[in-house]
Amino acid sequence: MSASRYDDRDEGRYDQLYGNHDDPELDPYEINFLPAFRKGRGGRAPFVNSHGIVIGDHMYASDDSPLEQWSTDTDPSIMAGDEWVHPYKDIGFLTADNRAIFEEGEQPLPGIFMHPDKDVGFAINDSASAQSAKE
Repeated sequence: MSASRYDDRDEGRYDQLYGNHDDPELDPYEINFLPAFRKGRGGRAPFVNSHGIVIGDHMYASDDSPLEQWSTDTDPSIMAGDEWVHPYKDIGFLTADNRAIFEEGEQPLPGIFMHPDKDVGFAINDSASAQSAKE
């Protein structure tokens, strides 16, 4: 993937993204999606999820958010699901790889997700390994 053409530390890009944070038409976390990626995404306005947290308001911090009250007792799954991600305004869209995919239509690299030095799926279907892991 040629995502290297995007420099995430580029000062001009930073000013372009963050200099207009109060203008909803110039959202700092929104990229220029190709038309194929705009269809069926949902609305552009911020919304309140089932936990009462505003998603897509440029702030990405709320006093009531689990992220602001995180402890060893917090179940990370509480923040799983689509209700925590805005369809157009998400910090993850700004990564070089995602910009190459969504702005230029580049295909993601094929293959399975792997940790850099561990095969997380090793022996996943091996019943003997699965049984010994339970013991």
